Amino acid sequence: MQQATTDIKPTPTPGPGGTVGSAASAAVGSVLNRGLNVRHIRFMALGSAIGTGLFYGSASAIQKAGPAVLLAYMIGGAAVFMVMRALGEMAVRHPVSGSFGQYASRYLGPLAGFVTGWTYVFEMAIVAIADVTAFSIYMGFWFPEVERWTWVLAIIFFLAALNLLSVKVFGELEFWFSLIKVVAIIAMIAGGAAIIVFGFQAGGATAAPGLGNLVDHGGLFPNGFEGLLASFAVVMFAFGGIETLGITAGEAADPKKVIPKAVNTVPVRVLLFYVLTLGVLMSLFPWNEIGTNGSPFVQIFSGLGIPAAPHILNAVVITAALSAINSDIFGAGRILFGLSRQGHAPASFGKVSRHGVPWMTVVMMAGILLVGVVLNAVIPENVFLLIASIATFATVWVWVMILASHVAMKREIARRGLPASEFPRRGGPRRRWRRSCSWPSSS
Repeated sequence: MQQATTDIKPTPTPGPGGTVGSAASAAVGSVLNRGLNVRHIRFMALGSAIGTGLFYGSASAIQKAGPAVLLAYMIGGAAVFMVMRALGEMAVRHPVSGSFGQYASRYLGPLAGFVTGWTYVFEMAIVAIADVTAFSIYMGFWFPEVERWTWVLAIIFFLAALNLLSVKVFGELEFWFSLIKVVAIIAMIAGGAAIIVFGFQAGGATAAPGLGNLVDHGGLFPNGFEGLLASFAVVMFAFGGIETLGITAGEAADPKKVIPKAVNTVPVRVLLFYVLTLGVLMSLFPWNEIGTNGSPFVQIFSGLGIPAAPHILNAVVITAALSAINSDIFGAGRILFGLSRQGHAPASFGKVSRHGVPWMTVVMMAGILLVGVVLNAVIPENVFLLIASIATFATVWVWVMILASHVAMKREIARRGLPASEFPRRGGPRRRWRRSCSWPSSS
């Protein structure tokens, strides 16, 4: 049974004991510290998926699709849940830090693993650039006279230093970052609902708050089906990064326990946060006014009579950006670590500090993020949407490869008569595979 749950087979070159894959698995167990518990992992995944995509990018998605954007987020959320269940099953069976990069190598071939791993690193790098760009915009609210690239440079060095500490410190930091975001989102949903139910006047609203705003300004599909399709670029960007949850398996204290708990709850929570938050927003304000008169999130708190609303929300969105950047650096770094152990990346990326952190990957990510300094100095107004569009393609590619790896794994389990997965993905084929692969414990 143990062999069935841990074997990640070789990719390019053999190592001591015969395979790179087995060496990778052993290295993860003995070198990286397993300091992440279920509380850390749940909030890390939330931190990756609830950030600038909601607080900064959602206004753009609403302008493209109108109220139909809620349908786009529901479809995206359903896709996320399907991907995460597939990834969760593989992560419990093979709890290695290289995650889906190694799964693609194991089940689809070395080339698939190479392309998937590096695509994800590329995705996280450009998403992190978008996130540091958003951070610099938020800081400009308080310090408009300071050049944006200055904030980008400062946050790169700050978070790179934090990521060089032990993974437990990183997990605690991410927990508190994400907790602030979650509390703020819940407060916005509750505050917006209070404005609708009790008839308070939302700050800056030109129409009476109510569910009628979802259909009174051109209907649910004011920009047609084309507008709905156009919004998916921002929607999928917003959900991108949630696959970081699978990467934590290599450093989870008890992956067979914590990964299923996190996978079962995080995607649903993410979906509810996005749909409820934006549903409340578009009930308070006509969709075509959102994002044109300052932040609608600020207007919610202003409508409740909170004078410091702009400053409170700015602190929240800064925290959200820090959380997202933090997770981006972690995710890309651990995939690079796995790639190096397979021979798909320079061996230096497999070097681990005395704190159990692959420090060279952190240094590389910091170097890549310096590109964000240049972009914010040259084209500050267009950086975010440009990068979000590029990142969406990389996100979808990685998700497709996760699903393809999962299908290949299931076929191999059935073909070789291996023990059934301990955390099978929900869906039609599951029962058939479980019947064909269920074996007594003694086998």
